[in-house]
Amino acid sequence: MPMNQKRNRKYRGSRTIGYGRVGQHRKAGQRGGKGNAGLHKYHWSWTINYDPDHFGKHGSRTAFMSPAPKTRILNVAEIEKSLDKLFEEKVARQEGNKVMVNLIELGVTKVLGNGNISHPLTITAPSFSKTAIKKIQDAGGNVVIPGA
Repeated sequence: MPMNQKRNRKYRGSRTIGYGRVGQHRKAGQRGGKGNAGLHKYHWSWTINYDPDHFGKHGSRTAFMSPAPKTRILNVAEIEKSLDKLFEEKVARQEGNKVMVNLIELGVTKVLGNGNISHPLTITAPSFSKTAIKKIQDAGGNVVIPGA
C-alpha cells in the first residue's frame, strides 16, 4: 500500500480529521479572521512590520481646502533698479525733488529691506519690514501704509 494512503486511512470515518471540535479547521477562525481583521489587536506585530502607515492620518488637507494667500514681495534694491520701468508703467511719479512710488497698483504686498537705496523715495505699500523702513528713511524718503 502506498505511503499517502496509509496516512489518510487513519482518518477514515472521522468528522474532524484530528482537529478536535467540529469546525475548528474551517473558514476564517483558524487564521485569525478574513482580510484586515485584528490589525489593531492580535495582528499588531504584523501591522508594525509590514504596514506601519495603515492607521492614522497622513499628509496635509489644508492645501486642498483653502489656498494660502499669495504674498508678493519686493526688495528695496529692486525698487531703485526698476525706477525707469515704474515711471513707464505710471506707478511712480515725480513730485518736486521726491519720487512717489505706489506699489499697491503692482500688487506688491510687502517691501523687504534687502539691498541699498540712495534716492529719497516715498513708497506706498500695505506692509514693510523694519529694515526696509530704516533704509528708506535713512535715504531721506518716507513710508506710507494705507489705513494705518
